[in-house]
Amino acid sequence: MSEQNIENLSEDLPKVIAEMEKKCKNNPDNVVAFHHLGLVYMKAGRINDAIEALERCIVIDDQANQPMINLGAIFFGMGNLDRAQELNELAIQVQPDTSAQAYANLGLIWQQRNEMDKAIAAYDKAIQYDPRLATVWMNLTSVLTMKGEDERALKAARRATELEPDSALAQNNLAVALYFSGDYATAKIHMEKAKELGYSVDPNFAAGLEEKLS
Repeated sequence: MSEQNIENLSEDLPKVIAEMEKKCKNNPDNVVAFHHLGLVYMKAGRINDAIEALERCIVIDDQANQPMINLGAIFFGMGNLDRAQELNELAIQVQPDTSAQAYANLGLIWQQRNEMDKAIAAYDKAIQYDPRLATVWMNLTSVLTMKGEDERALKAARRATELEPDSALAQNNLAVALYFSGDYATAKIHMEKAKELGYSVDPNFAAGLEEKLS
């Protein structure tokens, strides 16, 4: 069972969990089984059980970086940034070439801590390892915009919309980046696209854009 299959799981979760628990009981050193059990627990909202299963993965195999990354995501969601950072850094240490998501997660952690230069460095690393991560380009756009790095922000925003043209956030980010680059007419096109896709555009931004166009 892959992570994508677990994400799209439509079967009866208690039944799936029971099957996975049985598999783990019969294979106590099967890191893949415990990893999938942890992911199913996460989907079911059984966070403490998910933590236990994912921690078991790391005990079985201290090089298993994907369970580290997923465990870090849980702690990030719980607001435990220190533990989340520790796990993502460990994932990078054990398998640096397959840690694009770990770097992406570190970028979010540094953003939460208002350490924008460190966030940018982490996002750049994530992109270096996997340039197809649209959410990373979106997050990078936001940070670069906040820092006033308008040219880089525009490039990042364009790349995000190339990867996910139907992302409301990507379209809004591009509208903002275009605004700061002075291309107000094109900014409005992407702002309207963001609205069509369900994004709640900042009314102050919309008003400011209309003023520039008037």
